Amino acid sequence: MKKEKLVLNFLVFADKVKDGALQANLLQKAADLGFTQVEIRREYFRDINEEKTVIESEAKRLGLDLFYSVPDEVYVNGKINPKLEQYVIEAKQMGVKHIKWNIGDYNGELYLNELKALLDRGIAISIENDQTQTSGTIVAIDTYMKAVTKAGVNIGYVYDLGNWRFVGEDERAAAELLKDYVQYIHVKDVQLVDQKPQAIGLDHGEIDWRKVLQILPQDVPVAIEYPTITTTEILEAKKLLEENGK
Repeated sequence: MKKEKLVLNFLVFADKVKDGALQANLLQKAADLGFTQVEIRREYFRDINEEKTVIESEAKRLGLDLFYSVPDEVYVNGKINPKLEQYVIEAKQMGVKHIKWNIGDYNGELYLNELKALLDRGIAISIENDQTQTSGTIVAIDTYMKAVTKAGVNIGYVYDLGNWRFVGEDERAAAELLKDYVQYIHVKDVQLVDQKPQAIGLDHGEIDWRKVLQILPQDVPVAIEYPTITTTEILEAKKLLEENGK
């Protein structure tokens, strides 16, 4: 896998953020580790109004492309989430190229005008399979992606490799069914701890991630995304991905 395709999701810096590190400062660390694309996380901002300007300038200085993970839903109580526009504005101000949400409780009404207005701002928008039965199952993702595709709405899909284990589904079956929608991939391994799934580094869990990646598109970005890992573990994952894949 070419290193230009790799993304470092700042979930890897969960401990540093907990200890007080700002995402703007972590951009330099990501660049030092050899990444040209990073995914910042909205929940990691202390004061987004102060930090977003620094994020934008630092990313530009370092030549980093920005992805934006927002832990919110497109639909709340079946209606379009009124906060989405603000998230897209934030993304635009930071120079973000791609924003990601979860579906939420979609009930069949897409709210096309609202979705198209968000897409008109020039930032790629995707949804992800999360760790909930509401919007993280194969059926939920397939149903929504079929609907937006039929409607001609250019919303992409982020395939999260590890999250399928959290909803009791098979990642390979999901890859086979959903591969045509995939525009971005999150990778993590998963192990069971007291019969509960826990995210862990590649090759340290139960997922045959190499076979899954062979099923999925080869020309999309791939992000390393799991918490509390060391610099050594980040570089290990980076090397594994560079050695496996096209």
